[in-house]
Amino acid sequence: MTAHWPPADLPAVTAAPVVGGSKDYLDLVDVRGARVPYRRVRLADGRHVDLYDSSGPYTDPDAVLDLERGLPPRPGVFHGRGTQLQQARNGVVTAEMAFVAAREGVRPKLVRDEVAGGRAVIPANHRHPESEPMIIGRAFRVKVTATVGTPSADTEVQDMVRSIRWGADTVLDASAGDAFDHRDRLLRNAPVPIGTDPLHQALEAVDGDPAALSWETFRDTVVEQAEQGVDYMTVPAGVRVEHLSLTAGRASGIVDRGGAIMAAWCRRRRTESFLFTHFEELCGILARYDVTLALGAGLQPGSIADADDAAQFTELRTVGGLAKVARAHGVQVMIEGSGRLPLHAIANHVRLLDQLSQGAPAYAYGPLTTDVALGHEHVAAAIGAAATAQAGTAMLFCLSPAQHAGDPERAVLKDAVVAHRIAAHAADLAKGQLPARQREVELCRARVEHHWHDQRALSVDPDTAYGVTSVGHRRLRRT
Repeated sequence: MTAHWPPADLPAVTAAPVVGGSKDYLDLVDVRGARVPYRRVRLADGRHVDLYDSSGPYTDPDAVLDLERGLPPRPGVFHGRGTQLQQARNGVVTAEMAFVAAREGVRPKLVRDEVAGGRAVIPANHRHPESEPMIIGRAFRVKVTATVGTPSADTEVQDMVRSIRWGADTVLDASAGDAFDHRDRLLRNAPVPIGTDPLHQALEAVDGDPAALSWETFRDTVVEQAEQGVDYMTVPAGVRVEHLSLTAGRASGIVDRGGAIMAAWCRRRRTESFLFTHFEELCGILARYDVTLALGAGLQPGSIADADDAAQFTELRTVGGLAKVARAHGVQVMIEGSGRLPLHAIANHVRLLDQLSQGAPAYAYGPLTTDVALGHEHVAAAIGAAATAQAGTAMLFCLSPAQHAGDPERAVLKDAVVAHRIAAHAADLAKGQLPARQREVELCRARVEHHWHDQRALSVDPDTAYGVTSVGHRRLRRT
């Protein structure tokens, strides 16, 4: 742990087993000392069901937790030999690929081939050895991402711990400005990949003036975050100056924050986006650390009225070309889909995105399927999330009412994470994922045979199913 963060009393974190199950591990034969986590649910008839688990050591009653020191590094960290994509292309099954294969219950060769083909990514920065490798791709379990990071201090770690307990597979750190200390503490204690929007922090560095931004400021921000260990970064590099006129007739203009920043920069400078002109240099930096590039949809529609318009499709074509350039530099790439689409348009949009990006894994906020769900955006988003995941979107970013109505609240965050976890499971079931099917079969059996413990333990949110209103906290101090 670095000496940058100062608090004398470390905050409490949620640290208790998930009700109805136990934390167990599978020893990874090919990587000495590596253990793949899962949650075991013991059924009334003596059998058991093993469930994918992304909660890290915070649900292990035997884990020794120390927020000052952070989590111990995992064995077999891939370092200094290129990116996961480059190694996969060379026919190598890395320790991360072996770990992922064991978690997903698939052959390591499938993981290697999907990564080599650019159809899946393993976000695992060399400088984030505390994380447990996971994979994002349509051939695998649909993943969920929660957003943490508020203006108040000392909340990111707790929000991260709670989010992964509720089912989040990665966490997006939305903090900006003087966020180095908080992000470092988050990374050192995060067993899941951490993502950022580096353009937001770069903007804070120039006092919020888009016109004052420069490639150098953005580059330095990317390097700082990569050095800390950030695993994936969202970059709206597909927003070009020639695209902006296509948004003139929109009902809601440009609503994506990154897209709006770059649009303002291009208009005031009257020149091409520095994210586009310096894209190859950016790829060189990301490849050095194996940071996964998330090509953001800066011109995504801000309302159903603007869905599937010319601006969005023009940006998608540009992003498809950038994805090809990034992969040529060995950078793992995923692509953002639309944040708003009517239900009937989702499948066609996912197919087009897959075609334009040459099969890169897609992620999406929602999409929201209607604009009338004010205060219930997570419901509208979960409906769209299930549809887009069934169509092939690999990761769902949680959208909650708090992101529209004000400061995030943990109860609202839980509702959003659980809703999107349900959507992801529904999509896995529709896609024929065997673990999802087996879980449904066992829960159905438990319902028919009136085994209430089994039903609750197999549910998406056992804490709520068991009526647990609060879970254990450990207040950790320096040792």
